[in-house]
Amino acid sequence: MFSNFSCKEERSSVSESNIANQNGSHPNLILTQNSVSKIKSQLGNVPVFDATLAAVKQDVDLAIKAGIDVPIPKDMAGGYTHTQHTLNYKNMQKAGVLFQLLEDEKYAIYVRDMLLEYAKLYPTLNRHPQERSYARGKFFWQCLNDSNWLTYTSQAYDCIYDWLPKEQSDYLNKSFFRPYADFLSIETPKYFNRIHNHSTWGNVSVGMIGLVMDDDELVNRALYGLKNIDIDNNALDNDGGYIYDKDGKAGFLSNLDSPFSPDGFYTEGPYYQRYAMYPFMIFAEALQNKKPELKIFEYKDGVLLKAVDALLNLTDANGEFFPLNDGQKGMSYFTSSLVSVVDIAYHYGNQKPELLSVAKAQNAVQLNAAGLDVAIGLRDGKEKPFIKKSMELTDGAKGDEGAVGILRYNDDNNTVGLVMKYTGQGLSHGHYDKLSFSLYEDGEEVIQDYGLSRFVNVEQKNGGGYLKENKTFAKHTIAHNTVTQNETSHFNYDFAVGSNNHSEKYLFDASNPNVQIMSAKETNAYPGTNFHRTMLLIKDAEHKKPYVLDLFKISSEKENQYDFPYYYFGQIISTSFDYKAEKNLAELSDKNGYQHLWKEAQGKAEADHIQFTWLNNRTFYSITSATSNNDDIILARIGANDPKFNLRRDPAIIISKKNTKSTVFASIIESHGDYDPVAEKANMAYSQFKAIKVVVDNKAYTALELEFKSGVSRVFILSNGNAAKDAKHTLKINGKNYEWSGSYYFK
Repeated sequence: MFSNFSCKEERSSVSESNIANQNGSHPNLILTQNSVSKIKSQLGNVPVFDATLAAVKQDVDLAIKAGIDVPIPKDMAGGYTHTQHTLNYKNMQKAGVLFQLLEDEKYAIYVRDMLLEYAKLYPTLNRHPQERSYARGKFFWQCLNDSNWLTYTSQAYDCIYDWLPKEQSDYLNKSFFRPYADFLSIETPKYFNRIHNHSTWGNVSVGMIGLVMDDDELVNRALYGLKNIDIDNNALDNDGGYIYDKDGKAGFLSNLDSPFSPDGFYTEGPYYQRYAMYPFMIFAEALQNKKPELKIFEYKDGVLLKAVDALLNLTDANGEFFPLNDGQKGMSYFTSSLVSVVDIAYHYGNQKPELLSVAKAQNAVQLNAAGLDVAIGLRDGKEKPFIKKSMELTDGAKGDEGAVGILRYNDDNNTVGLVMKYTGQGLSHGHYDKLSFSLYEDGEEVIQDYGLSRFVNVEQKNGGGYLKENKTFAKHTIAHNTVTQNETSHFNYDFAVGSNNHSEKYLFDASNPNVQIMSAKETNAYPGTNFHRTMLLIKDAEHKKPYVLDLFKISSEKENQYDFPYYYFGQIISTSFDYKAEKNLAELSDKNGYQHLWKEAQGKAEADHIQFTWLNNRTFYSITSATSNNDDIILARIGANDPKFNLRRDPAIIISKKNTKSTVFASIIESHGDYDPVAEKANMAYSQFKAIKVVVDNKAYTALELEFKSGVSRVFILSNGNAAKDAKHTLKINGKNYEWSGSYYFK
């Protein structure tokens, strides 16, 4: 059975490789012989580790009792075969760890028998029968999931490698794992040689199995990618070795260089940063153990460790990631992959005690040296609170492609988070929504970003893959809280154009917790039109809670239609404007996302300001907006032209200005009062603002007046062209002189 191998093993002689072949006894990737000994000495004395180990043992014992099932691949995501192969790789990884820590051979036998079943099945398979993916896998409908399988299975294989008879490990290496690594890389270059989270998984899976087999050619392939590669293996050099891509366009290191900013922000957005961080960190941990000379955690000024901090800060008060770009709501740092990421960051990042509080909330650890360190730190009470503060996270490899701004206000009674997106496009998962924002209170969405249109791993919904509405609605500008011009999405929904442009930071200042400000400009979304959005999070004596001041300035060379939505949740309570409800619903327009919006009602502002109040989660909210008499006010709802009910039926209020050149949208968003259904009592159900007015708007300055019902007025003035802190300004408004230093005045 083990003597006739169908694949000739190839070894590289690439001279420029800086990786030394360090053969050593297994395990030596995520677990090492030293860490296994240390863990065994601590068992029974580290509560979180012990509890995690017990839970893992229970899971794997049940899997062993159920028996091995390696079905012929057939289904899309969420289907039986997809789910079973996913369970298999997760159970194998766990079983390998249990074998090392508990020294019970039943776990090694389970992994071995499973691997032999896969090795027997693999040569019989063509690419997956489901043809949806651009890169179909073997066991799964896309190579991405095959790389998940190999990344986890490599860890299991490492744990039983020395236990296996040499003829079995040789057989698995030559007849299964090496061909599988070749399939994911040289046979699928459009998957492997990209800058994308898919390729990160591909690179890591090939690198991980290369580390297990002490195959430096595979490790180099993972780190640097391949040049001029096709399925005919035309990338061989004169010595028969593969030509590595050293020009920064492919491979693990390039996927560290390009998508991550110096601040650790991942350009695809936090949902996919969460997904990519596991392979990034698990491979880094393996490289640190096996190839410490690479100093991978120091690469790009320690960007991997910075990325963990950035990712944890890209969450609301409940730990759920902000759904920027393609992002499924509800995903949080409680996912199992982030348990590993937090542990690794703690272990290799100077054991920051703030990470322990996240690990404590996760209530589980990785079963290796990193997890043990975390468990010991928790046992010894070393944790400190991980306080999410206001911050700006730059985008782009050099940090010069815009940013995400996060303003937060925290006290004992209230937590508010304001997120503004002024980034680059975000690769293929990017949405066309420059200068959009979302607002959170106590972890609940107040003004929402729609996120992606997909039911991940729900087979009934397009096999768990992206729904067509992701492209026809969720990515379009009108689906976000920003301005759409002439019912056309930013960059005319052109990926190449969008990818070549980004917004520009103008101002970010959170030094005063009571008046925090962020401001950015977008000059490329529409030819001849410039956008400048400024958002403030303000806490003053007149308000129990912070409120948001939103200023969106538009400068254009010609007349346009501007549509500005706010996507809220809940029940309309009152409006200051009259509207007519539609008896027969119709979509707003026929393309660019508008075709998915029902027009439920429409009215005219007929005033210099409007007010809109709604109730959600027993809390009252109001938007007070400066308007012109002829502005249309549209009450809309998502769901038109959606016969399969793939979209959520969420409401929006849209302020629409027609035949307008330059203009300003200015609004106040406030949370006020609550409703007690038991006492049937409404408390502070009315807005505390009387009006907001635009009192100056020119090239140099924009000034707003905020009128409170108490009789107090405040003035906000923004210098539109000079954000320098030491700049001095003077402006006369209605006969009164205002003088200040810095970018803005608020008093």
